[in-house]
Amino acid sequence: MASFDFASHIIDISDYPQPGVVFKDITPLFSDAEALHAVVEALADHYKDSGVTKIVAPEARGFMVGTPVANRLGVGFIPARKPGKLPRETVSVTYDLEYGTDTLEIHKDAIEPGDKVVILDDLIATGGTVQAVAKIVESMGAELIGFGCILELSFLKPREVLAPAGEHDVFSLITA
Repeated sequence: MASFDFASHIIDISDYPQPGVVFKDITPLFSDAEALHAVVEALADHYKDSGVTKIVAPEARGFMVGTPVANRLGVGFIPARKPGKLPRETVSVTYDLEYGTDTLEIHKDAIEPGDKVVILDDLIATGGTVQAVAKIVESMGAELIGFGCILELSFLKPREVLAPAGEHDVFSLITA
């Protein structure tokens, strides 16, 4: 699967969601059965020997990546949701985004001390979202194995943002 051309399934949308931004539309990867299979297999293959017990992914596009990879690995999936979307007691974190601030929550009982967690998302831009999820995961006593994504926007230097969290694996199928 390493030779699959993931980049050819991503469409650049200029000036979305605001002028000057080039949005990376990954939905063509999901609408093509071969491409979707290649994404899931490549991410699952990277983490298959890591000892991962849970995949955590932020909404909403992270769910599209994290759920099938968790299923492929035979591990649990945990959604990181916006406030008010989870029905039981949660642990939350507020963090800075490219365009403001946001908050994510995870059910308080979803992660147990000793769980080994991989955080997956569709795209890692500045690293702020996955870093926020990492703070929740580690505050709950889990071991963070690393971060994975389809697309990493390296020009925004997300690895520099993630470095203070420790020596964690950062894996991306495409680096732009």
